[in-house]
Amino acid sequence: MNISWLDEIRWNADGLCPVIAQQADTGKILMFAWMNRESLDLTVSEGYAVYWSRSRNRLWRKGEESGHRQKVMALFLDCDEDVILLKVEQEGGISCHTGRETCFYRRLIDGHWQPIELVLKDPKIIYTK
Repeated sequence: MNISWLDEIRWNADGLCPVIAQQADTGKILMFAWMNRESLDLTVSEGYAVYWSRSRNRLWRKGEESGHRQKVMALFLDCDEDVILLKVEQEGGISCHTGRETCFYRRLIDGHWQPIELVLKDPKIIYTK
């Protein structure tokens, strides 16, 4: 019996696996999202990140509205087989819907979450739909 590489992933009860997207050349963490079997399979076959949107309950091709796609350079599975790391080339330099390079733009400083990343592009310009 031939086991698919997709069967080696420990999917959660909802059939999802957490995914971290990391800029391939700098190592900067860009975002966190979820994938199901279909979205991971599409990511591998298409070469661009496809996630599962829990809020919309559908597949979500990163950049489908903004144009800020993520070209996948490499995929990694952690030792527990329940977290995926994508090393990507972030097209347009923006991964966050707030117009920033990374979704992790707030840092805890003196007990308050402070934005430490600049808005590179106004989201009202990015998302016109």
